[in-house]
Order: sequence, then structure tokens, then C-alpha cells
Amino acid sequence: MSVSETHPAPAVALLARPGAARERLREALSHADVQLVLEDDPNGLEPQVLQAADPQFVVIALEAAIEDALERLEAVLSAPGLTLVFDEAELAARRDGWEAQRWGRHLAAKLHGHQQVLPPGAEEEPSLQLEPGHPAPAPAPQEEALQPHLEQALSWADEVPADGLYSPPAHLHEPIALEQALAALQPVVPEPLEPPSPPQALAEPVAPAAPPISFDHTAWSLVEESIEAPVPAEAVASVAVPQPSFDTDHLSLVDLDAAAPAGARAASLLVLAGIGGPDALRRLLGALPASLSVPVLVHMRLDGGRYGNLVKQMSRVSPLPVQLAEAGQHAVPGEVHVLADDIGVRAASDGLHFQSDATGISLAALPAEHTALVLLSGADLAHVGPALDLAAAGAWVAGQVGEGCYDPAAATAVVAAGMVAGEPQELAQAIAARWGEQDDNGEAP
Repeated sequence: MSVSETHPAPAVALLARPGAARERLREALSHADVQLVLEDDPNGLEPQVLQAADPQFVVIALEAAIEDALERLEAVLSAPGLTLVFDEAELAARRDGWEAQRWGRHLAAKLHGHQQVLPPGAEEEPSLQLEPGHPAPAPAPQEEALQPHLEQALSWADEVPADGLYSPPAHLHEPIALEQALAALQPVVPEPLEPPSPPQALAEPVAPAAPPISFDHTAWSLVEESIEAPVPAEAVASVAVPQPSFDTDHLSLVDLDAAAPAGARAASLLVLAGIGGPDALRRLLGALPASLSVPVLVHMRLDGGRYGNLVKQMSRVSPLPVQLAEAGQHAVPGEVHVLADDIGVRAASDGLHFQSDATGISLAALPAEHTALVLLSGADLAHVGPALDLAAAGAWVAGQVGEGCYDPAAATAVVAAGMVAGEPQELAQAIAARWGEQDDNGEAP
């Protein structure tokens, strides 16, 4: 059976409008050793045609012009066993040279389900990191391999010449064991003689054996009883202290929200992304629990500022409500707020509020001890310094790693500084364990 029959090429459908982005994606798929079963414009594609092609993967070039078409094809795209691979059409059209080859290797690895993303001929360096545990023992010699040599040595033993220049003294004998030699050096101690027994008449009378002592366990006590005379009842009554009583008429419930610090009510999860961020953001939001107890703030720079389209895309995969943040609004726990470039935040006693700010989001405005910060693919390098300052003040900071991180500069910088690292789904699980609402048993739902 050939290799191609054992591992058949995956069936892939390409959905993109005619143009440079579609050509770049078709070229990447032609080098990925896949079976292209369908290539069409999603605006004119019927759901039955896509379903009849029976692809295993669907590569989609995202742009605003195909949003309505994706909603029309959603029933087929949501079929079990179908994997969707999204790419920004504008970014795909500009990708060329080394960057296009690198993206093509990552795409091929995702379609074939392996981790090999290096250029042809490159090999990974062996790991030089020491591993715990004892080294593997040397293999024990096998008796079958040694037996011929032992038999040969035995046959040659009689022919080995003896040393005729030395003859042992006559008083020496064959060597004995060490235990026997030590025993021979020990002095012989005569056994003591037993004294004669005295006459029966002079023997002292034997005292009768004492009867066994019995204990009355019914009289035992854990407290030593006093042997003094009992105190009169009148004296006890004179020194008795009255028992305290509680006045339940003036009890009231404590307002826990009022007692909580202002920073706790301003807690939030801030997600920073950029190039390659939509795919990572989908995986992160899709893995968050619906019972998240803090608001999620998303800041991702988009060419043209099409944040409304980003809200629609994320609403399809996020179990949390997704909306566009506007100045004057309040950040609602358990909801996702997409921040435009001119929207900032300020912390107040009742939580976070959005405000107009030409410089955008400021990390210094967030309460560090109650903030989680995640840097995904394409996050701005200018946010690395403020993110590490926020982490030094008590914030939880993490960076994306893995083959899906196409622009890892900022995420790698915070990971190299000792922050949390992981795939978007792994980071979502850590956030759920930190801020997922607890049930009656104290466990996150």
C-alpha cells in the first residue's frame, strides 16, 4: 500500500472573491499537497454545491463584502467534522516572498495535522535541556554470548604455565573464608561453672505469688477531682457571672458590594491583538465560559476601522454577548466590548467606564491587582512595557504561543519576561479558573 493511500490528501474548498487574495491562497494550497475540491466566490455559491463537494477544510478569505454570504452558508459551514480556516483578504493580497512561504507552511501543517513548519531541508536542533531521573542502565551481558568464551578459557587453563620460581612454605594451607579466619583469632573463654545449689533446709521460703491487680474502670475520670471540701452553694451564687444576651432586633445584612474595594468592581480582561489576531481571538472567546464574572475588552487594530464587522464575526463563536464599546457606556461583566482606536477606559468606584481618548486604551488606567491582560498575535510592541509594569503591580499577564501566532513579537516578549504562555484555548481555561463564577459546591460551572 502506498503512502498516498495510507494518508490521502485532505479535501479543501477555497471561498474567496476573485482577486489577488484568492490567487495567493490558491498558490499556497497548490504547494500544500491537498485536493482542491471547490473554488468559488461565496456571494454566488449555493449551499447545496458546497455540501456536495464534501470538503474536510474550508479556507475563507474574510472581507466585508462576503459577510452576508457567510450567514447564508452558515448551516453548511457549521457541519460537524468540517474545519474552517480564516484569513484576512487584505492581508493575504499583500503577502509575498518569504512571508507568503512561511504562511503557506503553517497552512499546510494545519491541513495535514502535523507540527513541521520549517523550510525543506531544515532540521530541528536536538534538545540540550537535562531531564530528571537516573540515566538508563547499561544492558546486562547475555550468557549466550559469553558462554563460548568461557568454554574456550576453560579448555586453555591446563596449558597455562605455572610460576616455578616460587614455592609456598609447607605450613601454609589453602586459603579459608574471612569468617573462619576471624573465628580462629578469637580467644576461647571457658564456660562458667554453676554454683552448687544450697541445701533444701537453708533455702529461703518462696513468697506466694501476688494476686493480679484488677482495676475498676468505672471510677476513672479524665479530670482530677479536688480533695478539698465542696464550696457552699451561696458562695457560688455570689460570684456567678450573668450570661451575655444578644439583641437580634438591631441586626442587619452587610452590603457586600459596598464593602468590596473599588478595584474589584473595576476588574476586567483586556485582549490585545493585530495581524493574525482574528483567528486567535475566535479561539480565545469561543473557549471562555458563559458565566465569566468580569467584562472582556478587545482592542485589535483594523485597517479601515471595520469594528462593526469584527463584532458580527465574534458574535458567531462567543458564548458571551459581543458589542461595540461607546463613550459614556459602562463595562458590563460577562460581556465582550470591542474598543475602537479612539476609545479609552477609566476606573471608577462602580466599575470601568468608556470614554473618548485619541490615544486609545491606556494600560496604566486599569487596576493592576484585578486585571488580566492577554497579548495575541499582532499585538503592538508599544504595549509590552506597560504590560510588564502592570504585571509587576499584580496583574495577570499572558502571551500567545504556537504555530497560529503569525506575528509573535509582542507576545513572545512578555513570555520571555516570565509571563504565562499558551495557546488561546489554554489561556481561556486559565481565565475561566480565575474568574468563572462558582456554583454551590465551590466549583466553576
